[in-house]
Amino acid sequence: MVRIHGWGRYPVADAQVLAPATVSEMGRTLRQQHGAPLIARGLGRSYGDASLAPLVLDNTRRHLLLDFDAQTGILRCEAGATLADLLDVLLPQGWFPPVTPGTKFVTVGGAVASDVHGKNHHIDGCFSAHVLSFELLLADGSIVQCSRHAHPELFRATCGGMGLTGVLLTVTLKMLPVQSAWIEQTTLRAASLEQVLALFEQHRDATYSVAWIDCVAGGARLGRSLLMLGEHALDGGLAARPKRSRSVPFDLPPQLMNRYSIGAFNTLYYHKPSAGRARVHYEPYFYPLDGLLHWNRLYGKPGFVQYQFVLPRAATRELQAILARIVDSGRGSFLAVLKAFGPANQNYLSFPLEGYTLALDFKIEDGLFALLDELDVMVTAAGGRHYLAKDARMSQATFERGYPRHAAFQQVRRDYGALDAFGSSLSDRLGL
Repeated sequence: MVRIHGWGRYPVADAQVLAPATVSEMGRTLRQQHGAPLIARGLGRSYGDASLAPLVLDNTRRHLLLDFDAQTGILRCEAGATLADLLDVLLPQGWFPPVTPGTKFVTVGGAVASDVHGKNHHIDGCFSAHVLSFELLLADGSIVQCSRHAHPELFRATCGGMGLTGVLLTVTLKMLPVQSAWIEQTTLRAASLEQVLALFEQHRDATYSVAWIDCVAGGARLGRSLLMLGEHALDGGLAARPKRSRSVPFDLPPQLMNRYSIGAFNTLYYHKPSAGRARVHYEPYFYPLDGLLHWNRLYGKPGFVQYQFVLPRAATRELQAILARIVDSGRGSFLAVLKAFGPANQNYLSFPLEGYTLALDFKIEDGLFALLDELDVMVTAAGGRHYLAKDARMSQATFERGYPRHAAFQQVRRDYGALDAFGSSLSDRLGL
């Protein structure tokens, strides 16, 4: 048994971790588990308990890029391949992931299971929008090829299904052609939440958009932000930058992360001379925290939770009220990110819906969960929901209000024999 956790380092679980070398060994494992549900795990970069279970199948050994068509950009790879692998091999050839989250250290299988979104969701949708097909290992050891035309209900349940339908083996997706490794970035300063939302609407045609938002400043400064727009440059070369990663070598004292230190950082960050146009490498634009390895240690040994929710586009007053409550609590975060979402897709448990999503970190401390329960009520009352890949503590009732197709998702799992075979701490908590 080993102790494992997600990126937030909360909660922690004891698990038996299996690492079968072949697909046939995986199949035997499934057939011989004797009613003990398991969950497949990649790099463990989901924040909460989505990849925690008493029995965990490590899928990172299967990480090969199997086939690539340089004319069409269609890639077939094993599910354990990471976005970093794709970038290392395919960016020099002029191809980029069509959708990427805020870290490249995630597996392709994890990107499908979480149906990750990026700074371009308002235009290009979730990761699954660019997935053509995948191979899924079912509970009985058989392998099914899924697409929008073959087993479409299983395709929609697996994309965003948090690994609860089977084990992803291979994924076929279409990469994005690019001419440069550089991004043309435009940074706009917004004095308030109302102003940054207006800027999002004004620049909805921008391919990429993301706002850093100050969740400590209140009053007239509530929601002051820096909005970063981005477009792929047309020149500048395709070479990756030399890696200069730093690391947080040990757990910092949790007391260092407080409203005063966060407030000072946010003030400096908001006023830094960054407004205007600049050409930046894709690494700091898409993956600003990947350059600081083990950054989750900044929150100390108790860990942290990332709280990410989405509200409908019309719920701007509710978003302002939620942000004001966070500011009033004095539990702000220096890693608060606001993004615009386009329309929802047809997957049963995919997170995005058309509107705005806010993600921020809270260190684990007394009174935190009572605050988050209060925020949950505000989110669901406004017609919003929470991101399963970030969640570590929401209730079953909150989940069911936010995801009205959960019963249909469960029926697909039942039809394919997944109910008793695949499970996690997340699914146990949410009644899946």
